[in-house]
Order: sequence, then C-alpha cells, then structure tokens
Amino acid sequence: METAPLRAYLVDDEPLAVERLTRLLAKFPNLAIAGNSTDPAEALAFLRSPAGSGIDVLFLDIQMPGMNGFELLSRLETQPFVIFTTAFDEYALRAFEVNSIDYLLKPIDAEHLARALRKLESLRPHVKPDWQQSSDLPALLRDLAATLRGGRPDYPRRIATRIGERIVFLDLDQVSHFIASDKLTYAVVSGRRHAIDQTIADLEQRLDPARFLRIHRAVLVATDWIQELNTFFAGKVIVTLKDTQHTQLTVARDRVRDLKQRLGLQPN
Repeated sequence: METAPLRAYLVDDEPLAVERLTRLLAKFPNLAIAGNSTDPAEALAFLRSPAGSGIDVLFLDIQMPGMNGFELLSRLETQPFVIFTTAFDEYALRAFEVNSIDYLLKPIDAEHLARALRKLESLRPHVKPDWQQSSDLPALLRDLAATLRGGRPDYPRRIATRIGERIVFLDLDQVSHFIASDKLTYAVVSGRRHAIDQTIADLEQRLDPARFLRIHRAVLVATDWIQELNTFFAGKVIVTLKDTQHTQLTVARDRVRDLKQRLGLQPN
C-alpha cells in the first residue's frame, strides 16, 4: 500500500524564507505543502482548526515578532512533529530542548533538509514519542518563549551563511555592516560579502540594537566599526569604517539624528 505524502505547514515571518523553503520542499515527492503563513497568529489559528489537525510536520521559525515559535507551540493543545528553522545557532540549541524532529539553520541546505525528512518518515508510522505526550512540555515551551521575549533578550552572537555546499558561521563581532543589493542581503567581513537569508528589516529586529544601527534602508552598521563621521555640502553625511578598506557608507537624512545620538554627538 502506497504511503500518503507528508502534509507540511510552513511558518516564517520572512516571505523570502518561505519561498526558498517551498522551492526546496517541491523536490520531495513524498511531501505536500498544505499551507504557509508569515503571521504566527494566523498560523496558530490554522493549526487549531480541523484542517490543521491533519498536518504531519510543522516547519517553524523560532524568532518572530509578536509571537516566537516556542510561544506558538505552547498555545497548541496537541503538539505536532516540528522541524525548527533559524538563522542563529543559539536558537537551534534551544530547539533541541523541546526534542524537535530536527532543526535547520538558514540558509537551509538541501542535504540537511532531506536528512530531517528521512528522520520524520522513520517516526511517522508509530505513535507520538514520549516527549510529545509529556506533561512537562507545555511548561518548558512557555519558559523558552518567555526567555526570548524577556526584558533582557539573548541576542545571537553568530549568523549563518552558505559557501558552496557548506554552512559557515560568522561571528557578529567581525561583521562591520550588512548591506542589501540586487534583492540579496550580505554580511560584510573584512570587505568580503557573505550572502544571508534575512532582510535588513529582519536583522534590525533580531540583532542587538545597542550594537547595530540602521543608517539607510539598505544598510545596517555595527557602530563599534565606525571610525569617522563626515558632513558634506547640503548636509550629506558619510561614515567611514575601521576595516582595511576604510569603507564609506551614506547615512540617510532621516537616520542622521539617531546615529549622532548613538555616537554621543549633539544632533544639529
């Protein structure tokens, strides 16, 4: 008897991440995508509905505005099989605390995705494992959710990028700035660009605001890397970085005041 395809549901607040994962999953004939959402509240409503009860696996981002992945799970009466997706390895370690099927670090690698689905297939014919039935799981999920949204967020220290078939982690201390160009986002280390899967707006929300400041719609700069601030004719402001290239970045007019305040300067 032929086994029915796995029914998957995708939750990630970044539309580009959803699109990418959808393309990757399309290559697996034993899986069908039942739906997706970039709004965790909308996803929660679906998963609580009769249609959501038939989902075999939930691909779930961890760090999302409004409701993080752990909080979403804590609000479900029945726990689904979960494959967490995250750009930050610190969150991946937390994912294992709830004994998920697997976690995938963004940018998601096709081989790692296949491994996670094989693991899921091996479990699917059987009853849910003990961890999914544990009375302690809801409390653990609530604790993890509270930690992420608490007054002192545990901001990530590294971010993942893909180089060929490898996933490489960049220390955020070494990233001088992030820049968006040609519909892609890059982390810049020593003048070298590394493609990542988050937008500038997403990074602005997820990284430590005491360390990273958005100075342009397409630029997020690490303030510790700023060496000089120069004002030119007609009020144009340029920052020069401490990197070996002495990279110069233009500051948008509506961002100048915030930048000067961050650097301890008196705004004009």
